Amino acid sequence: MIPVPGIRIVDLNGAPLRAEGSYVLYWMIAARRSTWNFALDRAVSLALELNRPLVVLEALRVGYPWASDRLHRFILDGMADNLRSFEKRRVLYHPYVEAEPEDGKGLLRALAEKACVVVTDAFPAFFLPRMTAAAASRLKVRTEEVDGNGLLPLDDAERAFPTAYVFRRYLQKRLRDRLSERPKRDPLAGISLPFLQTLPSKILQRWPRADGRLLEGDPAPLARLPLDHSVPVSGQRGGSRRAEEILAAFLSELLDRYAAEHNQPEADVSSGLSPYLHFGHISSHEVVHRVLDREGWSMERLASKATGSRSGWWGVGEAAEAFLDQVITWRELGFNTCSHLQGYDRYETLPAWALETLAEHRKDPRPYTYDLATFRDGRTHDPLWNAAQGQLLREGRIHNYLRMLWGKKILEWTSTPEEALEVLVELNNRYALDGRDPNSYSGIFWVLGRHDRAWGPERPIFGKVRYMSSENTARKVRVREYVRKYTPPLEGHRPSFT
Repeated sequence: MIPVPGIRIVDLNGAPLRAEGSYVLYWMIAARRSTWNFALDRAVSLALELNRPLVVLEALRVGYPWASDRLHRFILDGMADNLRSFEKRRVLYHPYVEAEPEDGKGLLRALAEKACVVVTDAFPAFFLPRMTAAAASRLKVRTEEVDGNGLLPLDDAERAFPTAYVFRRYLQKRLRDRLSERPKRDPLAGISLPFLQTLPSKILQRWPRADGRLLEGDPAPLARLPLDHSVPVSGQRGGSRRAEEILAAFLSELLDRYAAEHNQPEADVSSGLSPYLHFGHISSHEVVHRVLDREGWSMERLASKATGSRSGWWGVGEAAEAFLDQVITWRELGFNTCSHLQGYDRYETLPAWALETLAEHRKDPRPYTYDLATFRDGRTHDPLWNAAQGQLLREGRIHNYLRMLWGKKILEWTSTPEEALEVLVELNNRYALDGRDPNSYSGIFWVLGRHDRAWGPERPIFGKVRYMSSENTARKVRVREYVRKYTPPLEGHRPSFT
């Protein structure tokens, strides 16, 4: 096998590798897929080197922040796909779902006791960095973290970048040497490993495999779990199989329209891949590879100089350039920030100019102020904002252009910018399928000035932070049908947007 680049592998605990162990353990926590997966590549390589079986543990807690039917169901769909995939490849896959908080405590340590080495996924946001660091410190066997988050390894850069332009220039200087480094399409194809039939009975008795009915979508066992049942399943199936279908449909039906129409809510030519990227059901390496392959691309097409321009560097069509800028520049800027900016989710880490201008306008009168419940239910005075919130409640997403407006209005309609941040995080992370992601935090903090510049004219409340209005948005993009479709019912009345 082609080795995983060393820059993507971090030894978390300095413990020894145990060649005499019974198996290699892959603790799957972020790259929840069996293809295009650097961590799985590494685990398979170690299993081949040691001539040991491979065990894959994918566990799902019930006590994580914002745990709900919506998020659980999406992850469970992916676990069902992984079960089918690994069973075909004679890899022991153990899907475990907690029935009560803390039920899963001790499972990783019990499996690691007989492991030669533990391999897990790097992910720079949410509670995962704390979880992996704490777990590795308690294990007595070498524990490696493998970064498969993006085309640029997280450790390639040593700092957080202030804007997309500056980061894009850095990418254009560095990516040429990284593009040939990609995970295997199918790490388990054509290999032969010893096969472990089952885990020890004492482990299975305490931490049994997930109920098959739960994995396959039966609502009854999901309803019994201690989750937030007020956030319903979105109706959008998760998992790698569905991600592949969505990618194929996007490439064949929507990509050619992307540059011209991606800001039009009623056209809705977005890829739809964001939640699948967030939960690791598809790899950005695969997405980029498939786009470039469709364009008949080769390395010779790359521009010779790094200009920071949003188009022209890849040497592909306008639509493909626009999409690649989203899935590479903007997505990986979020991962870079979460990895290198300590306190990325705290208000005080905004740029100095943004903190200054928001402080200067802290006491400006607000034309409207709403509490969290009013925001949550989509009951503001603004029909377009209410419709965006309605889409979030119903589908777990907001069209990307309207998501920006949605955030700007929350800043305008809360008493302080700190309160705005709290509302943004709560609504996004509770209801959005792709919430809790580095890219989500980029969008939230962009509302407050991160990854942006000072704008004029200076305005009340916003100061020099970029301003958006529903009226200007409605003049720029078509929203009438969007409002009609997504406005939450308010006592039997649906307001119209004119």
